[in-house]
Amino acid sequence: MAGTVAPGTTITMQNWQRYKQYMPDGMAALFEGKYFWKMPADVSMEVGPTIIHPLPANYLAATEKYSAQVRIIELPSGGLNLAGYQGGIPFPAPAEPHKGWKILANLWFRYIPHLAVDTYGQGCYVDGYHNINCNAGILIFRQLSFNTDPGVPATIPGGEGKYFTDYFETVEPEQDRYNANLKIDYTELARPEDSYVFVPSMRRYQPVSALARCAPSFGSDTTPEDFRGGYDSNMTEVEVDLVGEKKILNLMGFNMPSTGFPNNFDLPLGWPMPSWGKWQLRDVYVLSVTKLPSLARGYCYGKRVMYVDKHFNGLLWEDLYDPQDQPWKFLAVFRPAREAPGIGPVDEALSYDESIWDIQRQHATFFCDPPAGHPLYLNEQAPANYLDLERYTTPSGLTMIMR
Repeated sequence: MAGTVAPGTTITMQNWQRYKQYMPDGMAALFEGKYFWKMPADVSMEVGPTIIHPLPANYLAATEKYSAQVRIIELPSGGLNLAGYQGGIPFPAPAEPHKGWKILANLWFRYIPHLAVDTYGQGCYVDGYHNINCNAGILIFRQLSFNTDPGVPATIPGGEGKYFTDYFETVEPEQDRYNANLKIDYTELARPEDSYVFVPSMRRYQPVSALARCAPSFGSDTTPEDFRGGYDSNMTEVEVDLVGEKKILNLMGFNMPSTGFPNNFDLPLGWPMPSWGKWQLRDVYVLSVTKLPSLARGYCYGKRVMYVDKHFNGLLWEDLYDPQDQPWKFLAVFRPAREAPGIGPVDEALSYDESIWDIQRQHATFFCDPPAGHPLYLNEQAPANYLDLERYTTPSGLTMIMR
């Protein structure tokens, strides 16, 4: 059939060029073998049907109720801001002017369960000699404002002014235990994100300078700008161009490997094995995101080319370019569907296999959040101790780690 990939198709090194049009540029480059990181000779990607999980009813109701009042504010800097947002999809039918930025806003405010507790998020880092170093930690994601989950206040009492918090505490290896990081995004898009680290040897926390937004995080190939499923940059500081719309292949609804990296990964690339599940053909927007010219000097990335799923507004793939506009990193986000209580299967729970290949420095990073066999708690599934707002959403809570 023209314009699609039939379910049952298996893509290999022998036939991949036939399906190149359904790949992000970075994936096609891995098949082409033009960089240090390249597809393994035995790569096998079986295509299955595209499965659309309905967005939560309350999230769609908030979209219908509030989206008409959302408006864009043009800032003196040349950036954009939002006014009137109360929940749901801010721009359910994005159109010009500023269509690309509206799509990015939909990604920023995409549906995520209001509480997600990853009890064993694993990160593994690979150098150019294929040496592997791993750690693991507890990750707690909490949405404090604009909530639409049943029975949950739109704004969590005590969380006023905060939109989203991201807490990480190392549990392995032992010598790194208790190192922790807290990131806070605010309801006011123009307000810079706050970030704090807890240093066990000092028994106290300290703020992270905004100048560290481009620094590698925890020895990985990501920066703080790449969190929250691939994008965590200030929305008011970017220009966004809509490059186009297309269909791309992505691995969704799969079974996370039970052992984490590197077992059950196709090495040395670390590509998903056929046993994980079947690939889906997804409709995406392709965005090019750059810093405003006044802020671009000294920034790590020249541009991000982002492939954003049209249905649930999550990032599926990202090609990252250096300031000289040369390909630097490829970032893939593969999501298992997660069952949210009272809602059903959701595509975005900040639980995924995220892979980053640095083609310039010959590094790679793999996150499994979490591997099969380790609990992921969503919303009311979470044990009561994870509901402590001060402990997990404020910097003072970091001082409670070693008590």
